[in-house]
Amino acid sequence: MMGKIVKGKSFKGCVNYILDRNKQTILLDAQGVRLKTKASIIRSFVTQAKLNPNLGISVGHISFNFSAQDKDRLTDKIMVDAVREYMQKMGIVNTQYILARHFDKEHPHLHLCFNRVDNNGKTISDRNDRRRNADICRELTEKYGLYISSGKENVKMDRLKEPDKTRYEIYYALNDIVPKCKDWNRLLSELKKQGIDTAFKHKGKTDEIQGIIFSRNGYSFTGSKVDRRFSYSKIDYQLKQNDFTHRQVYNIIEK
Repeated sequence: MMGKIVKGKSFKGCVNYILDRNKQTILLDAQGVRLKTKASIIRSFVTQAKLNPNLGISVGHISFNFSAQDKDRLTDKIMVDAVREYMQKMGIVNTQYILARHFDKEHPHLHLCFNRVDNNGKTISDRNDRRRNADICRELTEKYGLYISSGKENVKMDRLKEPDKTRYEIYYALNDIVPKCKDWNRLLSELKKQGIDTAFKHKGKTDEIQGIIFSRNGYSFTGSKVDRRFSYSKIDYQLKQNDFTHRQVYNIIEK
């Protein structure tokens, strides 16, 4: 279970997207809105948002993605229960919401639209929401016995568009090459063979390296944008560990 938080200001845009017929949508759950039409749902959200006119962003939108490996065992009820528990833990309570399922992709996924102005006109906090979101999704994935994806390893490259396609190509190259290298010279040489250029970011006008940038196909990404494991400091640490391990093994063989 993974949650993706989307910031927005338009209930109309959010509701129309979530209830799009082209996505074979099924409305699974709702609270506090008039369900007669999409227009009545939108009006319900907008009317309540006016209780707190100073709140700049009153639209809450979260998509929940479940692994295709859980498709056969995931009922609508299980997913709704998981999202309701998620909302409680995130503090999304005492407010209007709709929750719908889309069938336009091979993996089960839901979309939640909620009002950040609660029923009493108070603001539902989004402080540290992305960190809390990740922690809670992980907790619920384990609680419900759902498949825990290894992440980028399961991405279907043929479906990616630029610049994500290039970013994942760089990720796979680093994932393969870094464990095999003992120093930066070897790493940069191997990356060059894969058509990946590198540049270091320095602190001010000093020689102290603060970061690294990888470039390919006209696109550039900092190491941490490719993956947290590939920031400059973490790669540097891994190379030193690789060298240490190699020397230890060499010494054992020599003895």
